[in-house]
Amino acid sequence: MAKANDMYFHEGDRIALFIDGANLYSAAKTLGFDIDYKRLLNLFASKGRMVRAFYYTALLEDQEYSPIRPLVDWLDYNGYSLVTKPAKEYTDSQGRRKIKGNMDIELAIDMMEMVDRLDHVVLFSGDGDFRSLIEAVQRKGVRASVVSTIRSSPPMIADELRRQADQFIELDLLADEIERVHQDRPPRREEETAPEPVGDEDSEGVATVVRRGPPRR
Repeated sequence: MAKANDMYFHEGDRIALFIDGANLYSAAKTLGFDIDYKRLLNLFASKGRMVRAFYYTALLEDQEYSPIRPLVDWLDYNGYSLVTKPAKEYTDSQGRRKIKGNMDIELAIDMMEMVDRLDHVVLFSGDGDFRSLIEAVQRKGVRASVVSTIRSSPPMIADELRRQADQFIELDLLADEIERVHQDRPPRREEETAPEPVGDEDSEGVATVVRRGPPRR
């Protein structure tokens, strides 16, 4: 289980990041911290030759203003390749509000299109549906790392995905390197936390809400 100081990359590796935005957001919130995406990009860029950093998220349709838009705009101007698509909101038979916006296909296509120009892919997701994708990448001779957490309850990463990866990187062990530091302000209340990107779907194809866990110690 790798952490920031002992992540294994070959010198000169051509690296690409593939970030499932909603899945990473949920994992970090469950562990009790916010991600500084500039620090995250710099950390992995220091491990080799950064070819591309993709960030995937769905945006709600028919909204004049999306609360995630500031983050999306910042990423777009600061070294990330944004991949978005409209999310759809509906009410299920029990009257519950649901949001559909899976980005798995877009992520898989981009990874397979890029793989011949890479030495190492880094997937930020715990979704077990990506196991076959990681296996396909490995058959092309490319190493694959997966960033997620087993320190949540239940673990955010599927066991089959963790076993398939060449390297599992525990997100909680990266916190000191990638956490967003809030200066000159008190801790935010639960209702003040950043908006959750949509698109992290369960097996029924609907977005799930992950409650914030206890603060990191």
